[in-house]
Amino acid sequence: MLESTDAHVVVEGLVKRYGDRTILHGLDMTIGRAETLVVIGGSGAGKSTLVRHLIALERPTAGRIVIDGTDIASLSDVQLAKARRRFGMVFQKYALFDSMSVFDNVAFPLREQTKLSEKDIREKAMTKLKELGVDHAATLTPAQISGGMAKRVGIARALVMEPELLIYDEPTSGLDPVTSRTVDSLIEEMRERFGVTSVVITHDMVSAFDIADRIAMLIKGRVVAQGSPAEVLAVDNADVQGFITSSGVDVKRFEHRGNRKTAAELAGRARERKAGRAE
Repeated sequence: MLESTDAHVVVEGLVKRYGDRTILHGLDMTIGRAETLVVIGGSGAGKSTLVRHLIALERPTAGRIVIDGTDIASLSDVQLAKARRRFGMVFQKYALFDSMSVFDNVAFPLREQTKLSEKDIREKAMTKLKELGVDHAATLTPAQISGGMAKRVGIARALVMEPELLIYDEPTSGLDPVTSRTVDSLIEEMRERFGVTSVVITHDMVSAFDIADRIAMLIKGRVVAQGSPAEVLAVDNADVQGFITSSGVDVKRFEHRGNRKTAAELAGRARERKAGRAE
């Protein structure tokens, strides 16, 4: 468990019920600042329900989610709307507007949630597109770009509001192996360049073990394993081991991870970004 001073997101005793059906059974997890937590598990494990609570689209039946010291379930609708600006979401199918250009897709949250001038909006949106390597596609529509480029545009849109917490929903789903590894590299790059705290929901075990600082596995709404990739691989639980080994993941894939910057090293960068926005 992380020290409280390092915690960006703390989930305590999270329970979610729909009528007589319990989906989440008292989840506990801590996500460190600038850390990448990968959440794995089969269909129906509760991963999507957890995400909806992290971005405050649903309120818990019991328990709480504390982000930067604030219990988000206790906020009013107005306070929640403001708090959500600190979250970014990269959807599984990109969720780009087909009728808008790439540029307008990225500019959309700035136009909807800020009072910036059109000049400033253009500058911010184009900067993010350039950082993600898709500025040349600014005038194209989503139908005119590849799946990999669309994923980059989705990440650019999520980052344009300078979120402190970025959530990826199945970021490599439906992509070929080469493009999937490119997306993994992008997630790593966002972490190292911007010190963003990331939660990644995935079925892709190669991706999970490549990008995670820590992995949490859910089974039937319970956390059954949580720790570093090496710690999760060593868990003495037949369901956990069966899920991982059935994917064919090669444990040697993450031996290179010793050169990665730690979350603690990147947390200072994240705090500097937050302080800069407050000035």
